[in-house]
Amino acid sequence: MANIQEIARLAGVSTATVSRVINKHGYVSDLTRQKVLGIIEELDYVPNANAISLKKGKTRQIGIMTVSFSPIIINFVRAFTLFAEKNGFIITLFITNGEPEKELIALEMLKRKQLDAIVCLIRSNEWDVIESYARYGPIVIWQRLQNENLPSVFMDQFHAYWTGLEYLHSKGYRKILSIYPMSKGLNTKERIRAHTEFVKKHNLMAYPFPHFEDKTLVRDGEELAKWWVSQEDRPDAIFCANDEVAAGLMTALRRLGFSIPGDLGIMGFDNTEVAHLLDLTTIDYPIDQQAENAFLILQNKLNNTKNRLNTLTYKLVERRST
Repeated sequence: MANIQEIARLAGVSTATVSRVINKHGYVSDLTRQKVLGIIEELDYVPNANAISLKKGKTRQIGIMTVSFSPIIINFVRAFTLFAEKNGFIITLFITNGEPEKELIALEMLKRKQLDAIVCLIRSNEWDVIESYARYGPIVIWQRLQNENLPSVFMDQFHAYWTGLEYLHSKGYRKILSIYPMSKGLNTKERIRAHTEFVKKHNLMAYPFPHFEDKTLVRDGEELAKWWVSQEDRPDAIFCANDEVAAGLMTALRRLGFSIPGDLGIMGFDNTEVAHLLDLTTIDYPIDQQAENAFLILQNKLNNTKNRLNTLTYKLVERRST
């Protein structure tokens, strides 16, 4: 394979001159530039990206780690990628399927300077393992986490969930069942706290409904529909963990002939496209702005800048499902 030394020898110039031509940096006469470029084309020379990265200390690549894809993950990745590409970065995705070893591949690439930074959307390893790699490059988390070494982009979901519950109460619902996402997440704990305080505030009767956690998929909503149909004493409203669960619940019940919201009020969370298509009441969760904030945090750490982050706010979106 051709290298910069061979190009310099054939062109009768120094390797520094060849480097200036390749990098378009510094003065080189037109005649010399054309001669060097001709030899580069003839030899089909391609600069070694790894060598350039090591020399400059940056790869211009950011890794995104997540367990799997979902509509909300796709929305985040799409938005983050757009911001990153505008600023000259390339994105590498690491889908771990919950396997810690696959996540470690990305973390080891950060250690070996093959990545400049990492965004962790849903983790596979314990936090202390991920934190141990923060010394090698910035890592930003898209889960609620209180750790000075792992900055996170999150929104306190207590207020958002409280807003949704108060809305359902204002619509006349009293037997409200809440369905929660990841059991280990701080956001789930805040949602549970909001529901507990809401019940106390309104002095609502405690119904013997099961406690549902780790429900994030359409099929979870479909299973929830089967449970609801089998009950004699049914909830009159269900506040779902996200729009996907709500979509599965709503679609399954309508197939069985039930009316939404006549027989059951259904509310989602995230305000994804499926919520719009199904006319689903939901809580708007500003994914694009969170993705931009994640990028800005990494950019500030990489460049030692202080770009201001977006102010993040929830809002309730009322549609026909309630």
